Amino acid sequence: MLKKFIFTMLMSSILFFQPWVYGKDGGKKVQPAAVITMSNLLKFEPAEVTVTAGETVLWKNSSLLVHTVTADSSLVANPANVALPKGAAPFNSGNIEPEGTFQHTFTVPGKYRYFCIPHEAAKMIGEIIVKPKPE
Repeated sequence: MLKKFIFTMLMSSILFFQPWVYGKDGGKKVQPAAVITMSNLLKFEPAEVTVTAGETVLWKNSSLLVHTVTADSSLVANPANVALPKGAAPFNSGNIEPEGTFQHTFTVPGKYRYFCIPHEAAKMIGEIIVKPKPE
């Protein structure tokens, strides 16, 4: 009984923390094309990044606060703070604790505007420009 309890707790911990270790892109680590830092100044740094379709962006929470990386119009207070190109699915990191990370691979070219849920009113907004893959 004790072994089963310990195993269950261990597996729950691994599953709970997985998004901060691997992001939510299928659980595999990839070399990011860009790294964005979330700061105590309530900013994404850099605020704008350009990548190519198929590349991954990694966000690192270097602050003492919890942040999110959210591009979902159903979760935004001001609709101007979210933009997705046609055909792109919304995404949301969930809470990223201090020292945590989140990664997302962008497959649809276009402009993505995203925000931090707890700090949207403070204008913690970023933008990713995704260029088409060269042929």
